[in-house]
Amino acid sequence: MDPIYALQADVLKTLASPRRLEIIHRLSEAPRDVTRLADELGISQPNASQHLAVMRAAGIVEAERSGREVIYRLADPDVVTACAIMRGVLTRRLARLSEMTETSDAAASGHRAVGPATA
Repeated sequence: MDPIYALQADVLKTLASPRRLEIIHRLSEAPRDVTRLADELGISQPNASQHLAVMRAAGIVEAERSGREVIYRLADPDVVTACAIMRGVLTRRLARLSEMTETSDAAASGHRAVGPATA
């Protein structure tokens, strides 16, 4: 097996967290320290640090010390592009499922049994 598949699977496992996806989108706007990220996301600083550590280990983010702060940035900005493509796929899928549900509901309401006729 091509080793790139194993690497891709590891990165995708890391990205399989709504909170980490939020972090990616925040970091795509500008680098941030963990305190600012935690405040923006409404989570604790230790929780944000845990997510960033996992993402750093997977090579998704990089950290740079600036005095007492550690500033995080995306290691490769194309990760946002990949996430946006997947988001588009899912948005289209949800739209199709919604259309199918509406069509099914309309068909079901058009074929309802009518009660006995009274004259």
